[in-house]
Amino acid sequence: QVQLVESGGGLVQPGGSLRLSCAASGITFSSYVMGWYRQAPGKERELVATISSGGGYITSYADSVKGRFTISRVNAKSSAYLQMNSLKPEDTAVYYCNGARGGMDYWGKGTLVTVSS
Repeated sequence: QVQLVESGGGLVQPGGSLRLSCAASGITFSSYVMGWYRQAPGKERELVATISSGGGYITSYADSVKGRFTISRVNAKSSAYLQMNSLKPEDTAVYYCNGARGGMDYWGKGTLVTVSS
């Protein structure tokens, strides 16, 4: 049974930081491209960042988070991370972890991030 479990969300003030974690089980983690997506209230789910499989660890980011967010992974722990700095109110959303490989696509249930003073 495949599971992706996100953690680390919460309430943070503008300008603050949070680190999201995604723990995977039931997949050969190292062979999956891992991604973080988010969905704000009333909006469609959008891609935030991805990191490639294998050892190259090629990353990509949405323009809205470039320079503020960093995606990473530790294959030995079957985990992916999203370090979020300089958070803005518009970053408020449910953040979802995604694992993808060759047409297979798995999602976590999400963790809520609220940026507010």
